Amino acid sequence: MSSEAEEALSREEAFARIRLLRSPNIGPVSYRQLLARFGTAQLALDALPHIGKRGGRQYRAIAPEIIAEEISQVRRAGAKYLFHDQPDYPALLNELESAPPVLTWRGDISLASRPCVAMVGARNASAAAVKLAREFAGALAEEGIVVVSGLARGIDGAAHEGAFPATIGVIASGIDVAYPPQHAELQERIAGEGLLLAEQPPGTEPRGSHFPSRNRIIAGLALGTLVVEAAPKSGSLITARLAGEAGREVMAVPGSPLDARSQGCNQLIREGAVLVQAPEDVVELLSGFDGRPRSTFREAVGVMDYAPVELVEAEPAEIGGLLTTAPVAVDELIRQSGESAAAVQMALLELEISGELVRHAGGRVSLAG
Repeated sequence: MSSEAEEALSREEAFARIRLLRSPNIGPVSYRQLLARFGTAQLALDALPHIGKRGGRQYRAIAPEIIAEEISQVRRAGAKYLFHDQPDYPALLNELESAPPVLTWRGDISLASRPCVAMVGARNASAAAVKLAREFAGALAEEGIVVVSGLARGIDGAAHEGAFPATIGVIASGIDVAYPPQHAELQERIAGEGLLLAEQPPGTEPRGSHFPSRNRIIAGLALGTLVVEAAPKSGSLITARLAGEAGREVMAVPGSPLDARSQGCNQLIREGAVLVQAPEDVVELLSGFDGRPRSTFREAVGVMDYAPVELVEAEPAEIGGLLTTAPVAVDELIRQSGESAAAVQMALLELEISGELVRHAGGRVSLAG
């Protein structure tokens, strides 16, 4: 956190923001909506019991003592907090409706504001693909492009190693937890020479649900995502889909149809990703990127457009009868209800805080199972 950022955010508000985000049923979207409605995190915390009561539940925010211990753990790890409205927060990531409101980091935070490309691929990658990823990453770094990846085995690790020191590692654990364990040395090197980012609180071991969340950060930081080698159903394809939904470039290196590890990349190309064969192809795509990707892999998802004042004044819409356990787009709820975007979002916020709503990728929601 820069000294300018520290001055702009009081210690009390920073504490309240961390507490708000760590409280039950508060996710990135509801966090931002609560801040927009109440102005400060402390006022939002004060209002949570009332909102929960309107949703039919007794609500209690996380204990302050737990947040105080978390802050101590962050300091012991040599890490710092970064909040969504501070100057150092990467602008591209902030464009996501689900952008993490609070990150912890170690290293050179300025890397996140430079042009970035995400490089992802198979954990059990072939030797040829690992070599290619390392060479691509090195060539891209020489062109001034920062390489973002997730520190997994295989392609991720090769991408980080090839790009040093112009590399960002995004982990699914807490900032003080090395995962996978065999990449502990690599993770520490990234924290020392590049940039290490984590969304989860310190001490958190990675769980299955954390990896898609990590993938959205990887895709969100970058102008485009390059998949080097991947199976048809893999986390790499999730990252590519998230990049497409965010309106970023999606690229893939083609492979032999006889190798299952190439089927995911070939599938991406068939569905609209840009075929890439050399680092120069990536540089050409990203250097001229103007927000309109050449890839047609996935159309961008619309973000609800409403001013903070509208959210403050909105009364929650009656949308209970429109929701089921099947995910539906929020804009579809607005169309079918005939209510304003702010009124629908307020209704969803009350349901989420009450534990009755689940948010999904692509701006979709459903009732909790």
